[in-house]
Amino acid sequence: MLESAASAVRAESRGPTASKPTAVHLVTLGCARNEVDSEELAAQLESGGFRLVADPGQADAVLVNTCGFIEAAKKDSIDTLLAASDLKKAGRAKAVVAVGCLAERYGRELAESLPEADAVLGFDDYADVADRLRAALAGERHPAHVPRDRRSLLPLAPAERGASTVNAVVIPGHRTAQLAGFGPASGPRVFRQRLDGGPYAPLKIASGCDRRCTFCAIPSFRGAYVSRPPAEIVMEATWLIERGVREIFLVSENSSSYGKDLGDIRLLERLLAELSELDGLSWIRVSYLQPAEMRPSLIEVMAGTPKVLPYFDLSFQHASANVLRRMRRFGDAESFLGLISSIRRLAPTAGIRSNVICGFPGESGADLDGLCDFLAAAELDAIGVFGYSAEEDTEADRLDGQHSAEEIEARRAQVADLADELVSQRAASRIGEHVRVLIEESGAEAVIGRAAHQGPEVDGNVYVTSSDRLDRGDLVEAVVSGSDGVDLLATVAASQLAIPTVRQELRSP
Repeated sequence: MLESAASAVRAESRGPTASKPTAVHLVTLGCARNEVDSEELAAQLESGGFRLVADPGQADAVLVNTCGFIEAAKKDSIDTLLAASDLKKAGRAKAVVAVGCLAERYGRELAESLPEADAVLGFDDYADVADRLRAALAGERHPAHVPRDRRSLLPLAPAERGASTVNAVVIPGHRTAQLAGFGPASGPRVFRQRLDGGPYAPLKIASGCDRRCTFCAIPSFRGAYVSRPPAEIVMEATWLIERGVREIFLVSENSSSYGKDLGDIRLLERLLAELSELDGLSWIRVSYLQPAEMRPSLIEVMAGTPKVLPYFDLSFQHASANVLRRMRRFGDAESFLGLISSIRRLAPTAGIRSNVICGFPGESGADLDGLCDFLAAAELDAIGVFGYSAEEDTEADRLDGQHSAEEIEARRAQVADLADELVSQRAASRIGEHVRVLIEESGAEAVIGRAAHQGPEVDGNVYVTSSDRLDRGDLVEAVVSGSDGVDLLATVAASQLAIPTVRQELRSP
């Protein structure tokens, strides 16, 4: 797979110069979890004597934090690495280094099929990333790792994953550190450098996954489920607030499992209550919730705790009981609609989003019709539609009833067209609604933000009209006046004139 994907035009290699390169450009692909990992890598590089630059043309090295989830993501990662290698021909860049999920998942195979990458670093290299980068810039080839199932690095039983065991395993995005001359003497500090000075930031609460969904390879290269201690999360949230963050986006592979390895399956409810007490924080958003793990106490906390947004990112994946069983997941259309109803009873305007997979092995025409009927009844705010991607070393790749690539795409396109229509209707139903909007862009042409029901980057935007100046990071009351697809048009509410605009200085990283 990687050999064929990497057979694009090759860039000529160049040897190192005698100068001492220090500038690094960091590219982040994939999900919000990868964004956290990149900011940890940025801190590692800074403490190791490098400086981060936004312009790749000014970089001595390009570090690509890759995604290895599905075929399209792999191709995007390889294309980005090949594009970065062109900088060695046209600019000052001397090294291209691959890190992240694709590098961890394939290791030596990626290095052999993509010689344009001067180094392919797995998660175990993260603690020494500055040294690895220096070696690559000096022309040394660091041997790429042979991938292993990272679930085997921790005990099978979550309760046995104590601190002494977990600390022996490299888990990206979980690091706090006290280094000589780098952290306060009184205790650990956050080992992270913000790469975006915007008003929201992802915060990783856990990593890995214990579920065995037949289509997903993530647990094999991200490892078993590990929750971060609440005190560590609160410390990092405080650090982010001090740097101008208004909205904390809690991320993991499965947030509804948070705390199970710490002996408290309801620990997320307590964590949310504690985070809501932090001064300077306006919004707390939770992502990646498993429908089968949703419990009344969590719904109540998410729907009723100040600062915690009634935003439910529910990973349904399908609505057919038959397909879900083959996915090794639980539920059906009736139970999912019941869950949605229970949420809207407590929070009628709650934002609910989901992802679905079309063309899964064994999916019948009736299964597909049932999925469409479910989506029509669910009235979701955002729907991600994916065609089934056959991933090597997954159980689904060996199931009978495999569909052709053409059939999978036809089914995906059918559901995607329906999803576009449904989310447009849902957005239109919000006309006249009063919403709070976090401003993310403010320019001469447009003022753009997000309402509480809209997650970062994937759920649409609110285009705001106001007679007053609005700045990035403002949180304003507005009335929805129109819609355009999933996006909303809104006008600052008349009552807002009597309410001081909430502002906080956004400091650069």
